[in-house]
Amino acid sequence: MPLPEMAQPEDDIGMAFDRAPVGLCVSRQRIIRRCNDTFAVMFGLPRSAIEGASFASLYPSSDEFEHIGAHGSALMRKTGTYSDERIMRRGNGELFWCHASGRSLSLIDPFACAVWMFEDISSRRSVAADLTSREREIVRQLAAGLSTKQTARVLGVSPRTIDGHRARIMKKLGAKSASEMLARLVGMG
Repeated sequence: MPLPEMAQPEDDIGMAFDRAPVGLCVSRQRIIRRCNDTFAVMFGLPRSAIEGASFASLYPSSDEFEHIGAHGSALMRKTGTYSDERIMRRGNGELFWCHASGRSLSLIDPFACAVWMFEDISSRRSVAADLTSREREIVRQLAAGLSTKQTARVLGVSPRTIDGHRARIMKKLGAKSASEMLARLVGMG
């Protein structure tokens, strides 16, 4: 396949955005204003169905959209950036793990305008079980290295509640230990 004609310097930024090997998008108040083809392909939707839509349509549940948004907004007010690994939903309903990283243009209102990068990491981390949205949130925190107490603090519940959820997740996966559970959930076991 021939390479495209070299772009003029003023076109470089547009070319970098459009041809990036990761999904890129610009959002305003969590509404996707522009995305590249890689982003659209990753979510299995045409750009015309994504641009103008809320990020909520790409999350497994409205609870996850709200919780991750609240957590991300709090961090972005401090640093202007946010990054995590999370489960998202493709247009056909399939759940997959992705790495998301964003930068806000305003510390005062982080969602006023932000630039986001999404990378599909499902080849190294598969969605291994049919988990509830709360269980997915707990797995996300534990996979990020948080302890039971830290996860409880982030989610505003008691450590015993986290222990109960973790026990149910382990049962669903047939895991005998927390480390085996995490290994299976991150695609290593």
